[in-house]
Amino acid sequence: MAKQKAKFYVVWQGREPGIYDSWAACEAQVKGVAAKYKGFATRAEAEAAFTSNPEDYITRNAIAKRTTASSASDLQALCADLQRSDLSPILPALAVDAACSGNPGLMEFRGVIADTGTQVFHRGPYVDGTNNIGEFLALVLGLAYLKKEKLDWALYSDSKTAISWVRQKQCKTKLEWSAKNQDLLLAVRAAEKWLHENTWTTSIYKWDTEHWGEIPADFGRK
Repeated sequence: MAKQKAKFYVVWQGREPGIYDSWAACEAQVKGVAAKYKGFATRAEAEAAFTSNPEDYITRNAIAKRTTASSASDLQALCADLQRSDLSPILPALAVDAACSGNPGLMEFRGVIADTGTQVFHRGPYVDGTNNIGEFLALVLGLAYLKKEKLDWALYSDSKTAISWVRQKQCKTKLEWSAKNQDLLLAVRAAEKWLHENTWTTSIYKWDTEHWGEIPADFGRK
């Protein structure tokens, strides 16, 4: 049976991350820049992939192609892929997290160096915030920090929602504007503006809490 041709293309990293319905549109986002992208047969598959870790799709395919490897070099490459994608985070890395007492409630967020636990930024507490907003702002500040410091590190968050919002360059919170949270929502606007005005090569990953424990930036209040 002939392989089904891709009809939708997910761009996780490129000029404008998103889902595109033609190769020409996708190519315009990935050609000539550091990019991560893949084609899918249906929009539903593409939408599910867009909110997930690109390595779940890209690395998995690379491993599958080498399962019949016979040479020593191919076997070494296969082992390297398995080690990277299975039970250990990519280091060095920056890990970010948020904590919120109530929903909405008092919220703060921070970023730490994953392999040392050293805190590199902390913001808050903000009144009348949400955890998702904090996770989103932490990721954007993490991207800005790594770009400013010219660090080619991985960036980890344990929030699929926040990762999706960053890739879409929009914080899709339903929190309504009020006198109490105006400083927080102004920070959200600034973060969205930064995403639209900047490019980055940082890879964003979902922290695997099940296998690795709590993310290093966790506030320890669970």
